[in-house]
Amino acid sequence: MNKRVPEIRFVGFSNDWEMYALKDVVTNQIKGKAQFEKLHSGDVEYLDTSRLNGAQPVFTDGVKDVTRDDIIILWDGSKAGTVYIGYEGALGSTLKGFRTKSYAQFVYQLLKKNQEYIYNNYRTPNIPHVQKDFLEVFKITIPNIQEQQKIGSFFKQLDNLIDLHQRKLALLKEQKKGFLQKMFPQDGAMVLEVRFAGFSGDWAMHKLGNLINVHSGRDYKHLNKGNVPVYGTGGYMTSVDEALSQEVDAIGIGRKGTIDKPYILRAPFWTVDTLFFAIPENGNDLNFINSIFQQINWKQYDESTGVPSLSKKTINQVQVIVPTSIEQQKIGAFFKKLDDVITFQERKLDLLKEQKKGFLQRMFV
Repeated sequence: MNKRVPEIRFVGFSNDWEMYALKDVVTNQIKGKAQFEKLHSGDVEYLDTSRLNGAQPVFTDGVKDVTRDDIIILWDGSKAGTVYIGYEGALGSTLKGFRTKSYAQFVYQLLKKNQEYIYNNYRTPNIPHVQKDFLEVFKITIPNIQEQQKIGSFFKQLDNLIDLHQRKLALLKEQKKGFLQKMFPQDGAMVLEVRFAGFSGDWAMHKLGNLINVHSGRDYKHLNKGNVPVYGTGGYMTSVDEALSQEVDAIGIGRKGTIDKPYILRAPFWTVDTLFFAIPENGNDLNFINSIFQQINWKQYDESTGVPSLSKKTINQVQVIVPTSIEQQKIGAFFKKLDDVITFQERKLDLLKEQKKGFLQRMFV
């Protein structure tokens, strides 16, 4: 047997870890057989990839195959090899369940640590399936059961904290969505459901071309490295020594590719040729116009039969309803604060995920 130890350990543990085949710790394999179209309403949750990836639960009269302590692996499909735990119900036909004599949370975290390795080395080509002898050929290095429990419980608590922050982030985004619907006219209506005190006049219809100036991005490869960020439709790319906008903030909107994810660009910045940048004019508020951009269904203005595309002309012709610049500033400031809270929550969540990734690397062999 191969013996190793991790970089970080809990106090009180010093024995070497030992290498086994995964099959050596699995006591029971459960092949998913449930076919949703043949099931009826009941009290057993139906488990498929949609549910395991966050869809709402559906309860059927299927047979309960797995408990929350069983490990589930997606056996077939584009994401074959993905590992889950914490579900109870009837397994769909593309899933397999595994009951272990080792501490299940420990084995699950070990497999998640190796998720990319499983994707790259233990699947068949073309239409992916987990290879049949996976349990025989996949090796794991484990400690005694007491240390497994200690490590597994630690990561379960960390996962629970990550889940909590994910739920907070989702709630914040839903709250923003609700505020956008209540504080902006919907379906051409001129009356707002929620409005700041002191404002009462009707909003006015304008074309975006009357409110903003749309500029084109340009290639940056001739520039030197520097401190000016370069942005594309997917966000930050690199940094150069010149700016297309040195002092004025703008809203980035895709010209080609991703056309429905506008975001604010803080000066100085450079944008590539697939990303327009729109600068508000005539006293219109950047944060308010950004909120307008967030609500527009940009995909309906797609001008291409292939890669999604927008033109300046199309953007300028979009009609929107706006209030006075003073009310714009009030609304814009409100949504900026909300966006700042969302960004802070996203960073907290990203930090937790990075911390977990680091612990996985250092607390397992």
